[in-house]
Formats: sequence, C-alpha cells, structure tokens
Amino acid sequence: MGNFKFGVSLRGIGSRDAWVARCRRAEELGYDVITVPDHLGTGRFAPFPVLAMAAAVTERPRLGTLVSNVPFYNLALFAREASSMAALLDGRLDLGLGAGHMKSEFDAAGLPWQRASDRIAYLDKSLGYLRKHFDHEGIDHPRLLIAGNSDGVLELAAEHADVVGFGGLRQQPGQPPGTFKLDNAEAVDERVAYFRARAGAREVEYNMLVQHVEVTEDRRAAAEAWHEKTERSTVPDARELLDAPQLLLGTVEEIAGQLVDRRERYGFSYITVFEPYLETFAPVLKELQRRTEASPRTGGFAARTPESPQ
Repeated sequence: MGNFKFGVSLRGIGSRDAWVARCRRAEELGYDVITVPDHLGTGRFAPFPVLAMAAAVTERPRLGTLVSNVPFYNLALFAREASSMAALLDGRLDLGLGAGHMKSEFDAAGLPWQRASDRIAYLDKSLGYLRKHFDHEGIDHPRLLIAGNSDGVLELAAEHADVVGFGGLRQQPGQPPGTFKLDNAEAVDERVAYFRARAGAREVEYNMLVQHVEVTEDRRAAAEAWHEKTERSTVPDARELLDAPQLLLGTVEEIAGQLVDRRERYGFSYITVFEPYLETFAPVLKELQRRTEASPRTGGFAARTPESPQ
C-alpha cells in the first residue's frame, strides 16, 4: 500500500509571524502536507490567502483545504479563487472539497440551510464546473480530495477524487446539525468497504483525519479520559475507542504500530492530525520514517508492532 504521508491541519492564523513560524515548523518536523479548514467564526481565516503565504515561506510540503465548504460559494467565484491558487502554488495544491455540515455557519453567513442531498448535488455540480474552468484557463488540475461520511459524498469521491477523506464521524440522530458521534472500528470498516465497492480499480489515496493523539503508557486510561471529556457521547463503551482509527493512544512505538495495522485494515496511508498535536505526533512520524529506512524493500514495515493489550 505504499509508504505513509503525513499532514497537519492548522486552524488559527494569529499574527503574520506566528503563521509563518507554524508553517515552517511543520515543514521542519517532516510533515508532507499543510492544510487549512473552511469555517466561519472568531479567529477563523479565509483559506486561500493563508495558503498562498504558506507556499511563500515553505518549499517542500503540499498545501490544501481540508476541506472547502462548497455550498458556501457561488461556483464562478470559487472556481476563480481555486484556479488562482493552483497557478500560484505551481503544482503544490491539494484542493479538498466537502458538502458542509454546520447549519450555524450557514445561518451566520445568511445562506439557506439545505438538506444533505441538495448540498451533495451542489458539490457534484461543482466538480464539472471546476473541471471546465481549469481547462478553459489552461491550468493543470490540482489533486482533488473529497471528504465525507455519507453515501452520496463517498460515491462522488469514488468517481472523481485522487484522495478520499475519512473523519469517522456522523451526525447524532435528533441533535442539532454538526453534533457528531464517533464511528467505531467496525463502522469505519463498513464505510471503507462502501467506498471501495464503488471505486473499483481506480487508484485512490485514503486519508484519515485523526481526532486525538495522546502519547501515554496507559492506553486504557487515555481512552477513559477522552470518553469522559466527550461526555460519553461518541461511543457507548470507552473500550471501543482503543481500536477506533480516529484516535491514536499509546507510546510512540504503539502508535506507530497502530498506524501500520490500520493501513493494512483500511488503507489509510495519508494521516492528518490537528494543529494541537503538531509536536505530539512528530516523534511518531520520525519513528515511521526510521522503520522505512530500516526496511526499504518492504515499504518500511517488515515487522509490525503489536498494540498494547490494554
């Protein structure tokens, strides 16, 4: 399944100097991709301008949105922004697209909140529009990431995406839009199988957006603590969190082993962590790079590190 690729999702810009320092630090630590989300609210930033600055102060990492909330936008204006960014980044852009999920943000923007099927249909329309726009402008198409958990979004990803993004979250029934529960390992199996059945022989990269990283000697205690922090709303039993691919709990070596095992089980070779775990996850990144160098003929993972039985 190839070697790993690692990304970090940077959420807040802060000052200019702070943003530049974070981007350069991500590159220094060895991250392959720097992404930004697309949300409204205090301290949130417009994705494309900050990606342009990130490109100006780094050399190696790819840069992208994880993900652009397509129903926010008029397609002509979004296509202009995306193609401008693709031209400026000169081949380093990963354009991430999604159908949106936070009703409160649509309310804040004065935009109508539509049912999921209508938002997915708009995302589908955007794919053809963007393709024609890039062709008309004579700009190479960026790598396309489509992320979501619903049947409709995964079907679009299976047909069009270079990268499919999984977050392993789904809307909690009866709760306000944007209130999520965590899929357990078996539910993620089902979502991945659904995607694979529709992607067929297409070569697609699998991304997992990790929700929490904790380096610890006691995985069970870390799972219990996270279960309490999330008010036990994610899964019924904290023990289910030990196998959930959205969480990385354990020693550096155990977490490295978890990622290898989950790559074999699900195909997740592109791992993204949130900004608070930029430094926490870096030793795991280095450990996996070390294993790659130690066993180059097997893709770096001749011996798999077992997870703790806790």
